[in-house]
Amino acid sequence: QVQLVESGGGLVQAGGSLRLSCAPSRSIFNLNAMGWYRQAPGKQRELVAVISRGGSTNYADSVKGRFSISRDNAKNTVSLQMNSLKPEDTAVYYCNGKRQILSTTYDYWGQGTQVTVSS
Repeated sequence: QVQLVESGGGLVQAGGSLRLSCAPSRSIFNLNAMGWYRQAPGKQRELVAVISRGGSTNYADSVKGRFSISRDNAKNTVSLQMNSLKPEDTAVYYCNGKRQILSTTYDYWGQGTQVTVSS
């Protein structure tokens, strides 16, 4: 089964930057929307940013102006540039890819990468 593999998490001070990357574990047919979700301790998983194959983007209000999502359609990879990080950005970040076949949507997830922002 195809999985997505994240990289780039870590520990950073408030105001710093990190770049997350995500790639499929093996060759996969073209993915439609790709995005990043995060889950902080005791909280539900939430959408951070999403990007369509055409490049349209959508961000959570809490990260607008600080985070930037991009993708490489040929490689089915997606990245998240995170600037001006805040302690409240601390969470496990998950990569997601969706593949639409007729009326069915298939979800692919990564195992998650920890991002910790110290104050």
